[in-house]
Amino acid sequence: MRDRCLAVVVAVLWGANFIAIHVGLEYFPPVFLAGLRMLVLAVPAVLFVPRPRVPLRWLVGYGLGFGTLQFLFLFLGMYAGMPTGLASLVLQASGPFTLVLGALLLREKVTGRQWAGIGVAVAGLATIALARAQSAALLPVVLTLLGALGWAVGNLCNRLAQRDGADVDPLHLTLWMTVVPPVPLLVASAVVEGPATGWVATAAVFTRDGLPGLGALVYLSVVATVLAAGIWTVLMRRYPAGLVAPHSLLVPVVGMACAMALLGERPAVVELVAGAVVVGGVLVASAPARGRGERSLATVR
Repeated sequence: MRDRCLAVVVAVLWGANFIAIHVGLEYFPPVFLAGLRMLVLAVPAVLFVPRPRVPLRWLVGYGLGFGTLQFLFLFLGMYAGMPTGLASLVLQASGPFTLVLGALLLREKVTGRQWAGIGVAVAGLATIALARAQSAALLPVVLTLLGALGWAVGNLCNRLAQRDGADVDPLHLTLWMTVVPPVPLLVASAVVEGPATGWVATAAVFTRDGLPGLGALVYLSVVATVLAAGIWTVLMRRYPAGLVAPHSLLVPVVGMACAMALLGERPAVVELVAGAVVVGGVLVASAPARGRGERSLATVR
């Protein structure tokens, strides 16, 4: 029961992460915020965390996919008007994207049931995109989907890094991944948003009026990444991935609930129904057949 509760806590922390992004974007330019979030973690990672013994290409690929493309497009999508709760839902497309890329690039076997789940999830996402297109708000959805695709690319590189590495600590790998994104993101910010804009915003969050922005940055970097990812890593080591991963489907539930309660967002009925379809499809696609001897997260340890 304790470990099941921990999995739920992680889902809550990651769901609330979208509120922190919403707040952070009120104080920082989006591309700069994506880079600064990683820079805050990259410096102590280089100084205090042993570099994981994995091929450099997979470490760089993990950082570019998960840490750079995912947050670049997610932050741009939310800055362009993607509702906070809906962003937490659409980002779940990373699950189907990961399965498809794994099948195409790594020749991994995808069962008929998984293809069915992917089809259901895609149908739900297409419904959301169509509903948004009718209100001239399709671009934020597309940007968020590109973020989900970046997450999927990062997932594959993470998997390959752990396959080809030696005694890989997943948390160390995650922390060292943060070394890759700051340079491309901060350079892109300097070009697109202005060389001084982000740093002026950073100085401003250390004032009384800027404290919410500072709190959002701390939450994004420390709570959502180090604390939540640390707990998740422990659970993934302790149990089969198929028992842990489905708990991540609570993230959009928490994200949408927080957005409704704190930001007053009211998704359209069609978006709520399509969202339930997406979550159901991802669950079907990601849940493996339960074998004998698998432990449950409810096991008391």
